[in-house]
Amino acid sequence: MLDFDSCYRAVVARDARFDGRFFTAVLSTGIYCRPVCPARTPARRNVRFYADAAAAEAAGFRPCKRCRPEACPGSAHWDFRGDLVRRALRLIEDGVVDDHGVRGLAARLAVTERHLHRLFVAELGASPKAVARSRRLRLARRLLQETSMPVTDVAFAAGFGSVRQFNATMRQVYGQTPSQLRGPRPAPGPGLELRLAVRPPFAAAELLEFLAARAIPGVEEVTAGRYVRSGPGPYAIELLPRDTHVLLRADAPDLRDVARLVTRCRRLLDLDADPHAVRQVLGGDPLLAPLVERRPGLRVPGSFDGFETAVRAVLGQQVSVAAARTLAGRLVRRCGEALPQPVGTVTHRFPSPAALAEADLSGLGLTGSRERALRALAAAVASGELDLSGGADPAETADRLLALPGVGPWTAAYLAMRALGDPDAFPAGDLGLRTAVRALTGSSPTPRELTERAEAWRPWRAYAVMHLWASLSAPSTPTLEKVS
Repeated sequence: MLDFDSCYRAVVARDARFDGRFFTAVLSTGIYCRPVCPARTPARRNVRFYADAAAAEAAGFRPCKRCRPEACPGSAHWDFRGDLVRRALRLIEDGVVDDHGVRGLAARLAVTERHLHRLFVAELGASPKAVARSRRLRLARRLLQETSMPVTDVAFAAGFGSVRQFNATMRQVYGQTPSQLRGPRPAPGPGLELRLAVRPPFAAAELLEFLAARAIPGVEEVTAGRYVRSGPGPYAIELLPRDTHVLLRADAPDLRDVARLVTRCRRLLDLDADPHAVRQVLGGDPLLAPLVERRPGLRVPGSFDGFETAVRAVLGQQVSVAAARTLAGRLVRRCGEALPQPVGTVTHRFPSPAALAEADLSGLGLTGSRERALRALAAAVASGELDLSGGADPAETADRLLALPGVGPWTAAYLAMRALGDPDAFPAGDLGLRTAVRALTGSSPTPRELTERAEAWRPWRAYAVMHLWASLSAPSTPTLEKVS
């Protein structure tokens, strides 16, 4: 629940820490804004606060043209909750409602549409359909104002089923047609270029360093503050982190999946994190406080593709980071799909689960047990038995991971951190964590002792893991797990 006094104080102060965490609707103007909006602060009696933009729109308010609510960072409020609403929101971001409707969303979550509707209204103040529509609208407005894409292309790229539906919805919510909202059309440029908002502080250098050490040859490349990788289609994407945003570039022939592309990039770089909330908890711990001060805004690197991250995790068991990269590169060259036009060293897309499940893995330097582990993982994902998108029940996903050969507690926790986006995941058996704690305290805790100590770090234990790993002179996140 939103506390009125706290929200109003944030609006008066234009406190950037709350940007994206709630929205202010003004009764006298019929407009809703971000907490950082430069407009004159409305009187207390004229404001209402909403946890989601969709709720403000459902109540009849229109987005502000000055602060542009569609350009704010996402809320991290749901990240530390493994409940059904959080899972539903991730599936909406993945386009499930666009493709299959609310009925398909409810089916994926194994609940009735009525129950899902009731939960959304209670938690967000808007229905699942309204939330999905709001996200489409916000992306469409950004594409109109930040790119030179034709209006028709914007409609389909944002997830609308038809241009007529797009025009009618834009007029209903914004009171203007798409062409009127666009204004002067930006100069044409190659492909797509969007700014992805981030809530500062943002430790971009440390994030890129982590990704660089684990970049899969042929699929990823990190150089001079720039991350490049193959996209979900036959093209490459480029991410350039800045202090307050990340520039996304994609020279793709078909941009109908822009919403999914943006979602994947935001999750990969953990752009919706709330560093102030993390600091409030971890900064109060004597062990972690100096580390948090040294690296403010440290992120938990996420995943562009959950299956890719899972394969990389299995390959990294019992070997060094460099050796795991070598094995991953061989796997990509053998089983990956070549890009029509290479970009630097990025030449392939990562193998699909179906392709890897049937691939010949001999001669790659893998042990027999690791080959079996990879095939079992690929088959489970290809069949739909294992969902690594974050939309499935966390406990059920962990159980299914642990049931696979060669996947133990460390791998399951690591994937919960990165692929499933659980900010409280904690690989207690990780040797790197124990090494870091020993270096800081002089004593080497057992996994049980480390777990007990980490209770004070909830619900941000994954961020504590990143700070401890970063404190090592050469972080490599080794694991005690064996493939069996």
